Amino acid sequence: MQEAQVIRSLSALAHEARLRVFRALVVAGPEGLTPSAMAEQLGIAPNALSFHLKELSHAELVSQERQGRNVLYRAAFPAMNGLLCYLVDNCCQGKACMPDASALCQC
Repeated sequence: MQEAQVIRSLSALAHEARLRVFRALVVAGPEGLTPSAMAEQLGIAPNALSFHLKELSHAELVSQERQGRNVLYRAAFPAMNGLLCYLVDNCCQGKACMPDASALCQC
């Protein structure tokens, strides 16, 4: 993962509501969630949720897919794992102090 992408990702996650939205999508897994389900579950107004989803999409942390009249949002697990790998790369001066990067979320 490139440094510019890491900065966009961390910046997007550095907001309470966006972090809650992203975590809800991670918990939902590949099935994803609709904006109405997220708004209800998280208690976020639909117009605010739309703004936060746009920011997460811009950071490439979520994807969206139209299904009929609904839009389904999903966490971008490869981007999440790439961010985690970037953050722990060369941890402990290259010594084996962390689990193998391939053992990260296997969603």
